[in-house]
Amino acid sequence: MPTYQEFAIGGVEEVTLKLTAQETEQFRKVAAEVADGLPHPGLANPALLDGPDLLADIELAARWLPTRLARALSHFRKAGNAHGTLIVRNVPIDDDLPPTPADGVAPDWSRLPLATVAQLAMVSWLGDVIAYADEKSGRLVQDIVPVKGAERRQENSGSVMLELHTEDGFHPFKPDFVTLLCLRADHERRALTTSGAITRALPRLSAECVSTLRRPLFRIRHSSSFGGTGTDAVSMPLPVLSGPDAEPELIADFHAMEADGEGAARALDELRHAMIAVMVGTVLDAGDLIVVDNRAAVHGRTDFQPRYDGQDRWLRRCFGVLDLRLSRGLRAAGSHVCEPLPPGGRP
Repeated sequence: MPTYQEFAIGGVEEVTLKLTAQETEQFRKVAAEVADGLPHPGLANPALLDGPDLLADIELAARWLPTRLARALSHFRKAGNAHGTLIVRNVPIDDDLPPTPADGVAPDWSRLPLATVAQLAMVSWLGDVIAYADEKSGRLVQDIVPVKGAERRQENSGSVMLELHTEDGFHPFKPDFVTLLCLRADHERRALTTSGAITRALPRLSAECVSTLRRPLFRIRHSSSFGGTGTDAVSMPLPVLSGPDAEPELIADFHAMEADGEGAARALDELRHAMIAVMVGTVLDAGDLIVVDNRAAVHGRTDFQPRYDGQDRWLRRCFGVLDLRLSRGLRAAGSHVCEPLPPGGRP
């Protein structure tokens, strides 16, 4: 089975937007105005973010973001791009960052009001924010950091190579978009956030492989970070590919996906090889935000070496969906957080 290091991981310059100093300052002023109105120590309680009034205020303020940024996010929402990935550099973040949280949870979200509002504002151009009570306590904005003792886990707390995957692909209301905002890069700047788009991989797949991937012969085991559904919970049988032939939608997880039969296993392995061959990656620095179209691309990360010194790699994650109403049967009125899935993981 090939590793990322066996392939040349290209850049994503053609899908990168670098904000000018003037644009960053404009964005900072908009985000700071909203952040100043947040209830303090409000962000220490994640539930206070999950309110229609606050999110509406952020969405309205987001209409004053720099024009190039708003246009890029709007276009990505509607049409995507060849890599299923958009990178925005020089996003405003808080100047005085606390130490990277050792346990994976920022102790007081009120210490990060600017980064929180900036990320939520960008997500509002992509759709509506969504979160899951089973994951990270239902936080709308989640901390992604290495946790000591979890180095080899295939989840956000690990530091070994993270396999390409669809985010929460097992969930009936998985995100349409995944955003990751970097507050702190890893010490050696070796952690590449990677992604691979299905449209670029398709020409490398045989007709037999594509046909097999379109059949419901695959299940995804729930991530161990998705608590409450049981360690043996798996999705219903599902196809890897669906939708139009030229631009299909994709659900794949090359660590947690199980194939029903040898033919399905071969097809999944063929897809993995193709995805790695077209994969692109970038090191995220402080103020970089990456958006992955979770319907068209899978994403992962190369390995890195944490030091657990308070200065380790720190990303913040936030999900968006195009149609929040689809999940209304699994959310309390006015909430953006999906209630826990029942044991076994099926609603």
